Parts: sequence; C-alpha cells; structure tokens
Amino acid sequence: MDRTLSRIDESAVDRMIDREQARFREMHPRSAEAWARGREHFLYGGPSHWMRRWAGGFPVYVASAKGARLTDLDGRTYVDFCLGDTGGMCGHGPEAVTTAVARQLANGASTMLPTEDSLWVGEELARRFALPYWTLTTSATDANRAAIRIARMITGRNKVLVFSGCYHGGVEEAHVQLVNGKAQLRNMIHPNGVDHTRVSRVVEFNDPAALEAALAHCDVACVLTEPAMTNFGMIPPQPGFHAALRAATRKAGALLIIDETHTISCGIGGYTREHGLEPDMITLGKAIAGGVPCGALGVSAEVAERMWKVVPMLNPKARQSAHLGMGGTLAGNALTVAAMRAVLAEVLTPSAYAGMIARARKLATGARRAIEKLGLSWHVTEIGARCEIMFGAVPPRDGADAAAMRQGGLETWLHVFYLNEGVLVTPFHTMFLMCPATTDADVERHDDVFGRFVETAMAEGAVRP
Repeated sequence: MDRTLSRIDESAVDRMIDREQARFREMHPRSAEAWARGREHFLYGGPSHWMRRWAGGFPVYVASAKGARLTDLDGRTYVDFCLGDTGGMCGHGPEAVTTAVARQLANGASTMLPTEDSLWVGEELARRFALPYWTLTTSATDANRAAIRIARMITGRNKVLVFSGCYHGGVEEAHVQLVNGKAQLRNMIHPNGVDHTRVSRVVEFNDPAALEAALAHCDVACVLTEPAMTNFGMIPPQPGFHAALRAATRKAGALLIIDETHTISCGIGGYTREHGLEPDMITLGKAIAGGVPCGALGVSAEVAERMWKVVPMLNPKARQSAHLGMGGTLAGNALTVAAMRAVLAEVLTPSAYAGMIARARKLATGARRAIEKLGLSWHVTEIGARCEIMFGAVPPRDGADAAAMRQGGLETWLHVFYLNEGVLVTPFHTMFLMCPATTDADVERHDDVFGRFVETAMAEGAVRP
C-alpha cells in the first residue's frame, strides 16, 4: 500500500479543535443543558452509549427529523449524511413507513403470531437476495448470532473466522483484531468470560493466503464478513478476493455468512446481488424496516436441509418447547413486518437506489476535486450509496492499513467543524450515506463545507501536502 500521508501539525489541529468545540458550546446551549440532565440518570449520558460519540463534546438533541434533514433543540438544521449510522437509510419519516406503522399499531404491534404481511416479506427477501429461507430477528446482531449458532449446529465446529477491523454488532466472536500479527480484543472490550482462543480466528481482509492457512485447521464453522468492510474505514475487496474466499470456505467445509447490514446501500439485493456472490447465509438489519428495530437471516436450501436433520420440522401433535437458542418474542412482530413491507415495496426501490448512488458519486467527485486542488494525499472511496473521505493516498487494503492512516485529531476537528456548519456524518469516521430524500443541493452544501474546511486546514498550517 502507498502509505503516503499529508503532514499534520498536531498542535495546530488541537488549537482548531478547541476553537470549534467552543463555538459548538455557544451554538448549542439547550443541547448542553439536556446532556447535563441525561448524565444524571443514563450510564453514559444518553439512552445508548453510542450517542456520546460526537465530536462537539456532547450530542445535539433532536427536535425533529424528516427526509435528509434534522433539527435540534436549539433550532439548528443539519443535512444528515449519518442517517442513524444506516438505521435511517430510508430517510427520516418516509410516508409509506409511517402510514404502515400507524395502521399496524392500531391493529396490534406484537402477538407472536404471523400476519399476511409476513408472507409478502418472506417472498420479497428471497427474490432480492436469492436465498430461499428466512427468519426475522430484532437486530443484525441477533441475526449474526443466529447464523453462527446454525453454523456450529450443522458443522460440529466451534470457531468463527472474522477479519481484523470488522464490526458485527454485539457478537462476542467478532470482538477481536490483529495487533502486530497477534489477536487481541478490540475497542476496549472486556473479555466477558469468553475464551476467544477457543471461539475465534482473525485474519486480515484481502489476504487469501492467511485465510486459507486459518481454515486449514478444519475447526472453523463459518466465516462472518461484510462484503466490503465499512466500520473501520471503508475497505473495498481486492479483485478476486471474493472468489478466493468462496473457494476457500467450500474447500474447508466452513459456511460463508455475508453481513449486508451496511452494504445493503449498494442496491436492492445489497453488494451480494450486485456482484454475484454466493453466500450460505446473509444477515441484514438497521435499514430494512425504516428505522424500526429489526434484523433478518437468510439461508440456502442446503443449509436449511442440514439444519432440519439436526432439528426436525415441528411435530404438530407434540407440545413444542425448543427455542433453538435464537430469536425472541418480539422477533418478526407485526409492527416490524409492516414496516419491512413498506420499505421493500415503496422506499428502497430500484429507482431510489439509482438516485442515492448518483448522489454518492456526486459527493465523492466534489470531495476529490477539493483534495486535488490543494494537492493533499487523501482519497475518497465509493461503495454504492455511501462514500468516505480518508487521510491516505489510496484506499486501505486491510485493517492494518486503515489503522495506519487514521488521524484522530484531524477527524475530530473535521467532525465538529461539520456540526457547526450544519452537516452530520457518521461520528466514528468520515463516512457519508445517501437516502432517497438526499438532493443535489444537500451534496453541494457538503462541497461548500468541506472545501472551506480544507482551505482552513491549509491556511492555519494544520495540514501540508
């Protein structure tokens, strides 16, 4: 990899962070007051610990959100490219979803019985993702856990192979990364009583040789991966990697699970359909119910048949007590299923994807233009309807490359500058997502803000080519 990095003056960056965070506090007094109240009763200040991760020092508190726009308690409006870290990929409050949810809520939200909507949803998931059998969960984390449980059930193996830098929700087996070639827990995660040497293997993405070596032990039940990594800085697959991954898993008798939770932004069947991948299982979440908590797991006919040999189809004459260790009473509830039907039928349509992908391309082109104008060694990666600005000359090949090019201070300054200028992006790195309501004007707003950020960085001596 070309590890060329633009020169960063950390003292200048720190000075700019202080200035922008002070401006943020002045501009958001009501959010500051709300955050102080939240810290009295929430463990990490907000309802979820993820909500603390904003560069201003505290999050803005939302008063309303519609389409690709959000307004906070202080009356400030933002163009939203974060979109709930994909949970809002349909846009905020899409009419089809709000109508369907309101109608179903009036008719009962959760009965632990199927509705007619579920028939349509199952058929549509099978059509879009080319896997015949599905089960619904309450989150992508739950879908991944169920997929792992099924893989262990039918292979008799314990280990799960993941790629360093991955994120698959709260899945214990994926809480590992490579540091100097050795596996360790990632992101300050406590071991939680789990022996990861027994349940996990981890290799770098885009490394077929390391993958084959790890699978050669014949103790891996499944490989769990995004088709393109999106949570550690966007890492696209190298040419031929997916073919090598599929061949290696088949040779070793390991199942291949593709996590499309983020990469569903690539098209109606995610990256899998767009690129003709052939996984044994697919997991989904976040976007497919318009922000209502949900997840889904699809399996091939072969996986289903193997599972039914271990756990036969139910006998209607016997009382059934086995829950298979997955799912829950709210999984597949009527409210979620109604939202899923509305999303798949009326929101995430082929024409909507065409517009979203075009906006992502437009944003990436504008950002590249600003970078090239000043000769910076930065790049922009596009994957479907999302893109990312990273502070290295070329896209990373794996997690190690992504870690090497991260510039924490510069990212913090960029993010708080964006907040002050009315732009929201994913707070963990500089990733942008389009929704059907995103407009050319929204993208042009980003062009202006990013252009001024880059010019300020150069003028203040914080960045040099």
